[in-house]
Amino acid sequence: MTLNQVKSLYQEQLKPLYPENEIHSILQIVCEDLLNWSRSDFMIKDREELNHLQEEILQKSLRELRTSKPVQYITGKAHFYGHVFAVNEHTLIPRQETEELVDMIIKDHKAETYLNIIDIGTGTGCIGLSLKAAKPDFIITLMDVSEEALATAQSNANYLKIPVKTILQDVLALNELPEKYDIIVSNPPYVRDLEKAEIHKNVLENEPHLALFVDDNNALVFYRKIMELSKDALQPNGKLYFEINQYLPEEMKALATELGFQSEVYKDLNGNYRMMKCWRD
Repeated sequence: MTLNQVKSLYQEQLKPLYPENEIHSILQIVCEDLLNWSRSDFMIKDREELNHLQEEILQKSLRELRTSKPVQYITGKAHFYGHVFAVNEHTLIPRQETEELVDMIIKDHKAETYLNIIDIGTGTGCIGLSLKAAKPDFIITLMDVSEEALATAQSNANYLKIPVKTILQDVLALNELPEKYDIIVSNPPYVRDLEKAEIHKNVLENEPHLALFVDDNNALVFYRKIMELSKDALQPNGKLYFEINQYLPEEMKALATELGFQSEVYKDLNGNYRMMKCWRD
């Protein structure tokens, strides 16, 4: 079997689940992460015969993909802000809008060093670890309620040779944060139950609901708690950064105002409000 034949097979069998261009990208990820091919290999090996092991890997991956399992959970890897992070069923798959949040923080603080930062609800650690990789003098603490997620974040830190502190903790159960911080950043659960109908099956059936969903009647519970904690934990010129629900920017701004913060919301590259920055006068 050639790669061209595999491409046709993937298109045929995954057509009910994904658009054509996404199927192409998925196969490319499988080839790069499981066959260790380069991007150019994927482009030029169309007509080459695959060996038995390569064909077996591609067929096995296709079987898993047909169950709506995300490709990152099949490869065990996610590419984020120039780094490779281990992912599993205990962690969310890092996404483009979260990269944009990281990029915003780095650009806002490109002239600063020795900032103390906590990443609350860290998952894979992608936010905190990417910040530390870009700014080695930053001091990073990763917090998560999930022991398995925090272990994954620590494993990613070890792989990237990035020193961090970790805290196993439910932020909702805290009365105070352990230190004073220059930056508090979080991508907490924010998808309301009413929005589940919009969620792709591969997310809904595979990614951890603990890290995704909140009750319709208390959608901002994590943001409220983190803002309340930050009143004492944020340094005088400190900043809060959040990834937010695209449908709730005005509610987020109202919450920030209620709790004594100035705020601004920002659109991602797809034109959705996904990022927020808060500060105190």
